[in-house]
Amino acid sequence: MPAHVSINPLAWESAFFGCATARLDLDGELPLEDALRHPTDLWQIKVPADRLEAIDALCQHGFQLAEGEADLAITIKRTERQPGIRIARESQIADLRAAAAQIFVQSRFRAPWFAADASARFYAQWIENAVRGTFDHQCLIASDASGALQGFISLRETEGDVRVGLLGVLPHAQGNGIGQRLLLAGADWGRVRQLAHLRVATQLSNLTAMRLYLRSGARLESTAYWFYRKGHDPI
Repeated sequence: MPAHVSINPLAWESAFFGCATARLDLDGELPLEDALRHPTDLWQIKVPADRLEAIDALCQHGFQLAEGEADLAITIKRTERQPGIRIARESQIADLRAAAAQIFVQSRFRAPWFAADASARFYAQWIENAVRGTFDHQCLIASDASGALQGFISLRETEGDVRVGLLGVLPHAQGNGIGQRLLLAGADWGRVRQLAHLRVATQLSNLTAMRLYLRSGARLESTAYWFYRKGHDPI
């Protein structure tokens, strides 16, 4: 059965990357081949891992695998305030941008679809937006006794749950439980707001993150794949 999709232009990403980008969503009204005739520089689509017929159709139309993604959830029950975790301030944006650019070097925003520095720039902007309360609602940070940044987590409230945007620990602070403290702080942030679950997505290749979430009581809810296709490629 031919795949049908809907087209959703991504205005913010298009402006940020300087590349007209659109996302396709499955089960729309347009046949895939017709949708691909629309002018754009880059197509993106996220497909549940069990939609094999859709994956086959995408591959037949020149889409390439960008990355796999797992979505996990933790039920928020009793939580505690975590020591050394506080709300990030605008004066800390420069340090947070540098940290995010350093940590998130592997992502789906990579060559051959994006410039070499695209991932670093994207996540640096994401964490700045979180501090300012745009897109994500808040950014929490972990610091050592001298006040030096160790890690961060960005959070947003959505549909009765809290969604983790970014969770990162600087290389020099890894192996000291900082990631788990930040995750627990995120759950506490959700409890205060009477939210039911803490949700987080991560790359299937990021085994360190997967182990952290599962060790913290998360359950795996779904897996999916991101596929990309350049708009000027022949149909």
